[in-house]
Amino acid sequence: MNFLRLPFLVNLTLVVISIIGLGYLLALGQSILAPFFLAFLMAMLFLPAATFMERRLRFPRSISTMTSVFVMLAILSGLIYFFGSQLSDFSKDLPHLREQMTTVFSNLQHWISKTFNVKIDEQLDYINQGLNKLLSSSGVILGFTFGIFSSGFGFIVFFTLFFIFILNYRRVLNTFIVTVFNEKHKASVQEVVNEIRIMTKKYIFGLCLQVLIVSVLCSILLTILGVKYAILLAVLTGLLNVIPYLGICISLLISCFIAFATGTPSTCIYVAIGYIAIHIIDGNIVLPFVVGSKVKINALFSFIGIILGEHLWGIAGMFLCIPAIAIIKIIFERVDGLKPWGKLLGEEEKPNKKKKSYKISKNITLKEMD
Repeated sequence: MNFLRLPFLVNLTLVVISIIGLGYLLALGQSILAPFFLAFLMAMLFLPAATFMERRLRFPRSISTMTSVFVMLAILSGLIYFFGSQLSDFSKDLPHLREQMTTVFSNLQHWISKTFNVKIDEQLDYINQGLNKLLSSSGVILGFTFGIFSSGFGFIVFFTLFFIFILNYRRVLNTFIVTVFNEKHKASVQEVVNEIRIMTKKYIFGLCLQVLIVSVLCSILLTILGVKYAILLAVLTGLLNVIPYLGICISLLISCFIAFATGTPSTCIYVAIGYIAIHIIDGNIVLPFVVGSKVKINALFSFIGIILGEHLWGIAGMFLCIPAIAIIKIIFERVDGLKPWGKLLGEEEKPNKKKKSYKISKNITLKEMD
């Protein structure tokens, strides 16, 4: 079979046009594609449980799918109830927070004026006005938090339906992907599909475990420091940590703000130091040992992905872009013609680097994942 060879500039033009067209379609289909991709990720997470129910418990496909749906909806309802109750308590304390922040800024104003002999009345007036507007508008805070989940009844309905369809028709989808290629490539395509499914499942499970570990560590830290709404802030930090680099910074600012408003300036400093320590633990222990290095994306494309994700799908895109890039990286690394692109998305390889391992007990050794 002869392929038409085009000049480099023509190829580059076609690639750019294809990327622009793909971006336009992604932005146009946000209301459908965002819940579909999230449903795909959750289906990969629940796939082992559904397979276990079908093979070991002899459940029909429909029963195993609906059981998975009920478990998933129970977890989602628990999260919504948790955040709803916590935010309800937080909104009741907004007047108190506003008074306390006004007092703190007033004391800060007198200290700076006395120490540095600098008149900052007008500047602090602007700060106080902006702060009052922020704290007096509970809708801003509620909207930000619920926006993280791309809230909306329609989103949840589409997400649930896609979750059911993907789990129920997973073999049909797998057969389509394999048979759409040439007969001589079926074996290799099936192998690639299986590897991608296994790696994606491990990555999503590791990502959820990472969220849980970071949430527990932050909860312990904030509880010890006596920060109000410790569990709410910890869970929020764990979820925001899915967004590399930017997520931990946003959660740090939010936690320091609450610690400063409800405690003392020293507590705010301790929170910042603790968050930096947790971020170091997460990057050097949790991420390599729980998520693995094969799906680790370098900082440049993580940042580009976050910007593009936010531009295309809003806050939901910021969360979904990292798993999307990780899956694209997995696919690229298993297709011969796309391997260089997969290496471009990943971290720099160190051939002589040994895997880390920690011996916890006589029979338990923690090893770094691939």
